Amino acid sequence: MARTGGRPRQIEPADIVRVGRELGLRNLSLNAVAARLGVSSAALYRHVDGRWGLERLVGESLLAELDLRDDPSDGPVPHLLSIALQLRAFMLRHPGLTGYVQTLFPRGEGGRRLLATAAESLTLRGYSTEAGIVLSAAVASVVIGYTATEETQRERAEELDAQRRGVEQALLADARLGAAHRALPTITPDEYVRMWLGAAIRGFVKAAPPGRPLHEIRAALLAAGEGQ
Repeated sequence: MARTGGRPRQIEPADIVRVGRELGLRNLSLNAVAARLGVSSAALYRHVDGRWGLERLVGESLLAELDLRDDPSDGPVPHLLSIALQLRAFMLRHPGLTGYVQTLFPRGEGGRRLLATAAESLTLRGYSTEAGIVLSAAVASVVIGYTATEETQRERAEELDAQRRGVEQALLADARLGAAHRALPTITPDEYVRMWLGAAIRGFVKAAPPGRPLHEIRAALLAAGEGQ
């Protein structure tokens, strides 16, 4: 509760980051942070530029802790798959981070560091810096989008399980789909993500192999999209 008398409580950006991280990006708001700190929401404006500034302060503090491991012996496909899986695991440990990076990236130093590191790792594998930025961004877009779906499912896990059982029963009873559904293999969420991320990344690298100039990559992708 904000103080109503006496000297206003002094807060620092570190206090806002600490409380913001405790709340989590999904539950982050100026009012919630102010209430936890015992100040008015107006007091936060001395340190952050509204909601966007608050999100950036907390989100960038999280991204600063993301240290992606890079095995120099990996070629482009295993390297990008490893980075994608590490990114997914990190975002799932920090609910709300997917929404933060989906909305606008990079917003600050943490994001710029990650983008520069991603591009540099691909230059070591034969890409130009600009091609490395484009390729790493494409992979990140896929994994962030899928992780956002996973996060939503985790939020509604209990009710989702009940709904899933109903859908399963309906599929098995369907004359058109039942037999095929029974023949589908059972795989874990981690196996599913690895399988389809790997397929997507192989497609990206085929369209954007090491050494290909960015303008040629763009032309090839446009041609593929037009069915040429």
